Amino acid sequence: MSAPDTAAPPANPAPNGPSAPPADPNAPPQQGQAQAEEQDEAAEEQDRPQDAWASRRELADHAPPALRIGSGAGFGGALVTGDQHGVSGGRVAGDVIMGSKTEIWQLGPPAPHASGEVPAATLERLAESFVADEETFAALADRLREERVLVVRGAAFTGRRTAALMLLRRAGATSVRSLLRDRPPAELAAQLDAEQQRAEQGRAGDAPATGPVGYVLCDLMADRTRPLREPYLLAVRDRLAAHDGYLVVTVGPTAVLEEVDPAGWQPPSVAEVLTAHLTAQLRALAPDPATCEEYTGRESARLLALPAVTGFLARDHQLREAAAFAPALARHAAGGLPADELDAFSLGALESQVREWFEEDEAALPLRDKAFLISLAAFDGGPYALTAELSDRLYAELLRTQRPHAPADVPVFGTHIGKRLQLARAERRQAEEATEWGPVRQWVAAFRDDRAALVLLRELWTAHPSARPALVRWLRALAEDGRPLVRTRAAATTAVLAHADLPSAMALLIEEWAASPRYRHRMVAASALALAHFVGAPNVPRILDGWSQGEDRPMRWVAIRTHALIGPERPAGTLRVLRTVVRKEYEESRREDPPAPLDEAMVEELAGAVELLLLSEARETVLGELLASYEVDRPARDLTLAGFLRACGRGAEPRTGPESGPGPGAEDEGPAEGHPPGRPLVLDWYREAVGGPATAWVAHGLTRLWRAALGDSLHSRDALEVLRLWVLAAGHRQDVEWALAALLPALVAEPEDALRLAHLLRTMPGEDGAPPPPVAARLLTVVPAAGHPVPQPR
Repeated sequence: MSAPDTAAPPANPAPNGPSAPPADPNAPPQQGQAQAEEQDEAAEEQDRPQDAWASRRELADHAPPALRIGSGAGFGGALVTGDQHGVSGGRVAGDVIMGSKTEIWQLGPPAPHASGEVPAATLERLAESFVADEETFAALADRLREERVLVVRGAAFTGRRTAALMLLRRAGATSVRSLLRDRPPAELAAQLDAEQQRAEQGRAGDAPATGPVGYVLCDLMADRTRPLREPYLLAVRDRLAAHDGYLVVTVGPTAVLEEVDPAGWQPPSVAEVLTAHLTAQLRALAPDPATCEEYTGRESARLLALPAVTGFLARDHQLREAAAFAPALARHAAGGLPADELDAFSLGALESQVREWFEEDEAALPLRDKAFLISLAAFDGGPYALTAELSDRLYAELLRTQRPHAPADVPVFGTHIGKRLQLARAERRQAEEATEWGPVRQWVAAFRDDRAALVLLRELWTAHPSARPALVRWLRALAEDGRPLVRTRAAATTAVLAHADLPSAMALLIEEWAASPRYRHRMVAASALALAHFVGAPNVPRILDGWSQGEDRPMRWVAIRTHALIGPERPAGTLRVLRTVVRKEYEESRREDPPAPLDEAMVEELAGAVELLLLSEARETVLGELLASYEVDRPARDLTLAGFLRACGRGAEPRTGPESGPGPGAEDEGPAEGHPPGRPLVLDWYREAVGGPATAWVAHGLTRLWRAALGDSLHSRDALEVLRLWVLAAGHRQDVEWALAALLPALVAEPEDALRLAHLLRTMPGEDGAPPPPVAARLLTVVPAAGHPVPQPR
């Protein structure tokens, strides 16, 4: 077993090269088949393994924030990023079982589905908790009085219906009637005439009207096939002027208006709405009317300071959710709602929103918008353009499921980015993204609630099994992509699905990738299993132990790679597995007659796993385990020395990207071709250990392994090559030179060691074939001359 080339590849390599272009769907069948065969051949030629260090770096750079290694977030039991996930919080809208009782949490007044008069009591109740900017609201009321009809545009669930009712009340309407929203805009005037005739017939005898009548039409359905035009509103205005009435129409951001000047609705903050509704609720609980204001102010301040409330306000909640939270707070103040159920309200509201997105009813989202939500969950915090591109691929797959015999019709142009993100309760911002060419600034899209992606994927996988075939095909295509970010997100998404339903995710995705002859698929399987273990999916180590002992070599390779990625959590157990596998490899090679050569890919993978463990946060535990076992037999010795030399060859350069590397001080992968060598990580570790009495054993242990590698005929050449790289690095960094000057004398245990090191320093070539660098001559002075006493191990 020999050490690999110690000149590490550049950061975030694209190990398999760019993905082949898709076949032309319009090409004749024979030509399309030829194109597909050419793509398969090209993919096979590009397919090659990526080392474990680079895999770890890709997970650190490209995994979603909630699954990023070391973030502390993720699932845990029934938890989602630290919050209880399940039915304990219940559904926010509708009846749910909480303990032994039923609580009904209703998110604000329901939208009208039929015409009729809004009860005066409802208007009074809404007025008690209504909050808005007074100057803006007064200006809108004045405009309504003057124009008689007002179109209010705003996003869904921002209080626009309540604002419309309050505008009519402020304008002086003595009664308010709601109109059907699903009638065409062209029939608006006729609809108003019918309402006025019905009202006149309902009055007893010739009793005169008691005052102006207000009409509200919420969420008018105005699209390109039936837009809301100015003539329709002019006709309505004439009717209203004749009968002393007012009309407020609310529309969404995507409503199509022609020559209509809508009033933009600017909603209040969630904190303002929660405070107003809570105050109204507490007034009913005041023990003494004389001290009502004092009681509500004191109790409101106490409740708003609760951790459950500050956490709720820190999330991206809608106004309707704040309005529903206020009664729950009031019940908690009265002793009717336990603290744990109050804590669960925020997550319950998010779960309710996710269910609402996937519902199929008259107000359901179009399938393309649902595909975007799923893609955003997979690429949360990733580049918006990439999320949108891949969401259309998912949309095509969903269409295949929904209409299997019809061609997938994907529109080239779609909804504006702002409206799309508003619908998804997401935001767009500029951020630095790590690429194989270095960090670049891009527009990224992310849910405003960092729990949304995990909850959405879990809901999709467990509650909508009919979507599984399309989702599986989409993830398989992502695993083929040449971009590291795409492959990593495919693995991360699969990890979330495995946490929700491990058997299905294993059967439909992970096992197929793990058994593939292509390294690209196997690397995605390893990343998916590692992230699944990180978020708490059950039995991942058991799966890996079975694969590592099995006869399926691709699966054995995946098990070793995954052990390397999750090994820092259980270093001793991981090293035992690695030693067992390497002995199995040696035994299988000796069974042949004559003995077969070792499987180089498996041997390199085993050494890479040891390297990753030595450069992890568990490095001292790993070093102790290696020192205790490497002399037991030849397989263990080769495994230890090869992994140790790989770790020694890993250099570090200060990174400018947003993420640090996976191990202590691991800022970069190492010296790239044509790039000055950096600070070797193991040498830096040695320098730190020499300076402290408590870590002197570390320095001695590293020295022992170095002496063993230099004195072993199978590893000495690789060891000298690593030392040459360290000397080159010392020519660029003084701290590296000082650390190497302290190490070299300790490597001399026999006269042959001094001769070997002196020969290296005298004859080593410099960079680009130049003569030995000056630092080599300076380091030669610290190597004991042959025949002189050599320093004893510390």
